Amino acid sequence: MAFEVEGKLHRLFATEQKSASFQTREFVLEVPDGNYPQLIKFQAVQERCSLLDAFREGERIKVSFDLRGREWNGKYLTNLNAWRIDRAGDEGSGSTSGASQPNNADNSFPADPFPNYNEAPPLNTDDLPF
Repeated sequence: MAFEVEGKLHRLFATEQKSASFQTREFVLEVPDGNYPQLIKFQAVQERCSLLDAFREGERIKVSFDLRGREWNGKYLTNLNAWRIDRAGDEGSGSTSGASQPNNADNSFPADPFPNYNEAPPLNTDDLPF
């Protein structure tokens, strides 16, 4: 199953060598969803780990991925396997390397819903009618 999603690269992890012949790299995408953005973890495997080298945290990217599931010791696991990563707004570029130029003119990503999260809440928060 192939899917596609756009969002902000929230977190980028280092490549992990799982065995002599298998490597993975995980990353987290912040996807707008109403008032509460969702933080979605993806993984890239094998040669696709290097696709993430062209990106930095905070950039808007578009991820094409497959949904994979399996059973292991009676538990069911789900992975979102990224197979193509581009900068958001690079429609039809044909790039699978992510080497295209950034698009800073795209303001469609919503502003931070909690811009003052380091500040204390107001003293009077009594908004209940009873």
